Amino acid sequence: MQNVAILGATGSIGKSTLGVLELYPDKFRLYAVTAHSRVKELAEIAKRFNVSLAVTSDPSKLEALKEALAAIGCNARAEAGAEAVARLAASPEVDIVVGAIVGAAGIVSTFRAAEAGKKLLLANKESVVCGGKLLMDTVKRCGATLMPVDSEHNAIFQCLVGETERSREKARIILTASGGPFRTRKDLSDVTIEEATHHPNWSMGRKITVDSATLMNKGLEVIEARWLFDFPPERIAVVVHTQSIIHAMVEYEDGVVIAQMGAPDMKNTIAYSLAYPDRFTAGVTPLKFSQIKTLTFEDPDLNRFPQLGYAYEALKMGGSASIVLNAANEIGVEAFLEGRIGFTDIAVLCRSMMYGFQPPAPTTLEEILETDRQARELARAWADGYSEHRRDKN
Repeated sequence: MQNVAILGATGSIGKSTLGVLELYPDKFRLYAVTAHSRVKELAEIAKRFNVSLAVTSDPSKLEALKEALAAIGCNARAEAGAEAVARLAASPEVDIVVGAIVGAAGIVSTFRAAEAGKKLLLANKESVVCGGKLLMDTVKRCGATLMPVDSEHNAIFQCLVGETERSREKARIILTASGGPFRTRKDLSDVTIEEATHHPNWSMGRKITVDSATLMNKGLEVIEARWLFDFPPERIAVVVHTQSIIHAMVEYEDGVVIAQMGAPDMKNTIAYSLAYPDRFTAGVTPLKFSQIKTLTFEDPDLNRFPQLGYAYEALKMGGSASIVLNAANEIGVEAFLEGRIGFTDIAVLCRSMMYGFQPPAPTTLEEILETDRQARELARAWADGYSEHRRDKN
């Protein structure tokens, strides 16, 4: 029996993890759960799984969480604050940490879990994008196990299992992208919030869905793949595959391509990561090949979706470019969802920040967080100024 902590239990990855854990009560015990502000839902999860600890990262929600737990007769201990989440990630009571917090808010807990040598199921892109080599060195030094939960990186992991270092040296990673809702739309200048938050294949949070619509999610995945698998960016490619059946491929020196396929359901990758090196079912209906009529592939359009190209530029620039790009994108998406800037303005903000703010590469977690803070501050000022300009113009 292994104790599991889900950081970000009320999000889409968290909920999928809960679904898998329910299938294996003899193998895993849900010890603790966290959320940011959805304390009523968090309390319901705590009651349902009889957890020992429930944490809200928002200190102002502590009393509300305690009241929600008491109202349904749940005896879980309640804590609050970012530090409480970080402590949980390193807790000796926990064997497996599921890092499902969205955005840069998940970076500290990822590092804490790595430093404590945990088995870390990581769905937080920003931890790898911002942590880069520093995170991977921490994982290795502290004896942690990092299992990528994102379908694409989990697929790459599976395609590389058993391959020698020699065979990896000339291999090429091929990430697949759904293309998002605007793959064939020529003019993106008038994209609405409602349009950008509706994904054709996946059910995800609003921020991640917007990233999919701009292809920024794929850019972040390129950066992730560079560090997770130690592949240079020139050996990482992206193809648009609208069916979302092939999640990633690895092409080897002899021209053979190994592809990982499966139904588009995150429960599969979560189950694989929990069970590795074994496998067990996640309760997902297997593919029926007789019903798959077509698998299509095409190159992404970097003119209409420049943020994918910015990810490659950030890797080439080095330093803290990836941290700055990620921070600018988060602020840009936030401003778009608030109706303060347009859809295509997110890319303008990202490029402006990448070339306007170029701090040196961080050597500590604290430097990562400080660079992220400064980049957000500058990006927020840019978005505020742009929003005011739009109002004045109208």
